[in-house]
Amino acid sequence: MTDFRIGQGYDVHRLAEGRKLILGGVEIPYEKGLLGHSDADVLAHAVMDAILGALALGDIGQHFPDTDPAFAGADSIRLLQAVVRLIGQKGWQVHNVDATVAAQRPKLAPYIGEMRVRLADAMKIPVDRVSVKATTEEGLGITGNGDGMTATAVCLLARADG
Repeated sequence: MTDFRIGQGYDVHRLAEGRKLILGGVEIPYEKGLLGHSDADVLAHAVMDAILGALALGDIGQHFPDTDPAFAGADSIRLLQAVVRLIGQKGWQVHNVDATVAAQRPKLAPYIGEMRVRLADAMKIPVDRVSVKATTEEGLGITGNGDGMTATAVCLLARADG
């Protein structure tokens, strides 16, 4: 029997002027970007937290602290690759990921295919095992009023030898 683990991740970042908007490793044209120590890619961050959580390895703040200047402006896809290497060293691999980004604007549908490809490549899995969805929050809360974005992710890990 193959051994599996399930993980769940969540991230939120404020939108700010003068920042690039990066989601799932894709730069999206918009007047604001997400504020954070790294590139603040909420989608990649939620995926990383799901993967780390599946193996009870903490969260991205423990692995890539915002107090470490080495991670200032870091490319979150590279951080995701590091997380995938870490779980690989422990004998695990990502089987699939399902994620949702909540953002009132901009419309994300045109970029979802590219996000799926970037995330799949970083996790070394086929793109048909990566689901990315986008939703608005009908004008409610920090995402609905345009102050920020959130992302949630669920992943399934499998033993690398299974």
